[in-house]
Amino acid sequence: LIPGARVEGTISYHGQDIYARDVDPIEVRRRIGMVFQKPNPFPKSIYDNVAYGPKIARVKGNMDDIVEKALRGAALWDEVKDRLKASGLSLSGGQQQRLCIARSLAVQPEVLLLDEPCSALDPLSTQTIEETIVSLRSEVAIVIVTHNLQQAQRVADHVAFMYLGDLIEYGEVEQVFNSPVAERTREYVSGGFG
Repeated sequence: LIPGARVEGTISYHGQDIYARDVDPIEVRRRIGMVFQKPNPFPKSIYDNVAYGPKIARVKGNMDDIVEKALRGAALWDEVKDRLKASGLSLSGGQQQRLCIARSLAVQPEVLLLDEPCSALDPLSTQTIEETIVSLRSEVAIVIVTHNLQQAQRVADHVAFMYLGDLIEYGEVEQVFNSPVAERTREYVSGGFG
């Protein structure tokens, strides 16, 4: 959703090409949240990082409540509630990643996209983020890209295995990992390559 970016193919959401000229990219960004591999908090306070999206989207309601709910959803509230005016950049890597999750949650997206959200984190931060993902599944659809097979088994309900841009197999976690249909999937989950 970068203005002027060239996109090959289409990406449809609820049957609508999100790159169509009549689609409001701000509305797409509100409905579909994105958390990147490397945490990218804004150079603002913890509070302002989370409040940024709701302010731009003119979300109605008490901003303090919105910020608290988002930080609780990202399992960060208890760690930062007494220092909301501190810079988001002052947090640890795992906390910054959860701050970015909270920032996305604050606008109440329908979908949350996570691109390798734990790749640069220590095991304890990874565990906290995985627990957060599991706890959020009932509130928001989560799509996570990961190369960590164990992580996929721990947090996913369904798994899609892609290879060189092609969808090789999709199914419930147990089926894909324990009795994959495609030979390429069997090779990958057994450690034959990758």
